[in-house]
Amino acid sequence: MKRLRNPFVAESGTYKTTYRKDMKLFRTKRKMIWITILILLVLLLPIFASNYAIGLLTLCAIASIGAIGLNILTGFTGQISIGVGAFLGVGGYTAAILTSTVGLSFWIALPLAGVGTAIVGGLFGIPSLRLKGLYLAIATLAAQVVILFVISRWTSLTNGTAGMTLKRPAIGDFSFTSNTSYYYLTIVILILTTLYATNLIRTRTGRAFLAVRDRDMAAQIMGINLFSYKVMAFAISSFFIGISGALLAHYTMIVSPEFYSVQVSIEYLAMILVGGLGSVFGSILGALFITLLPVGLDGLISYMSSYLPNLNQVLSSFKELVFGLVIILFLIFEPGGLAQIWTNVKTYFRLWPFSH
Repeated sequence: MKRLRNPFVAESGTYKTTYRKDMKLFRTKRKMIWITILILLVLLLPIFASNYAIGLLTLCAIASIGAIGLNILTGFTGQISIGVGAFLGVGGYTAAILTSTVGLSFWIALPLAGVGTAIVGGLFGIPSLRLKGLYLAIATLAAQVVILFVISRWTSLTNGTAGMTLKRPAIGDFSFTSNTSYYYLTIVILILTTLYATNLIRTRTGRAFLAVRDRDMAAQIMGINLFSYKVMAFAISSFFIGISGALLAHYTMIVSPEFYSVQVSIEYLAMILVGGLGSVFGSILGALFITLLPVGLDGLISYMSSYLPNLNQVLSSFKELVFGLVIILFLIFEPGGLAQIWTNVKTYFRLWPFSH
């Protein structure tokens, strides 16, 4: 006998009877519909947005790819890294050398930039077996210094501090010179990255990453090879960070050591902290927030400077203050980040008008 559903009573939860159903990518049809609508809106956005806005969203998409890569390492595996800026530089310079010096196509140089960065990231991830927490963070900071030193001093290969110039990618006679065309390129790669990261956590490797993050000693007792999975996490994370660096290099059409400073590494850590550790969707939200925050602050400072011109220098330092304050407030009031806030909002409206 078929059970009748009361249309006036909201469902209190989604229940699964098999492990296979629980591990489905789209657990409900409603979620699949909402994700499809979101993707369509993102693809249709250039029709309504200005060229400047499309440029900003392209930067957000590139940052989202790198943030997802960092979240695989820090949010999913629990390994802290402050060397993201340098790994972005490895990806950017690898793509620049392969396309400008060697003469390879961008479509070949892009995955090779990811693979090259993954190899470098895996090498610097070897100390993660012995180090954790603050000590691992210092080790990755040392990687940042070493990599930037090599980039700056190896002038015969990288042109030193003068940097290198690049061209936008092309397919036949079509070149991705406009912001709209490059926006679609980065969105497609972002979608593929999101699908991979989402599926990764559903695999044996992803579950091993979570076990290493939560209880590494217990994971080792259960038979998980800590060395293999920690180095693998560094390599996978670095691969996507390298892809992000290559995309950014060809978007700005220039690479220089000053673009990959420690400040860039801190910004990417802020993205996953503000967005939500261990959340792919949170990585995208954090990248949007941190990338657009300086733009909003610049507009606010310009508006306030027109009324208070004598305070221009004070207002210029206002951005750094707000940047640090935002991170502190998120850590205090919502450690789960924007992803948790979004979950709370959805839960509130799903259960409304009941509190539980």
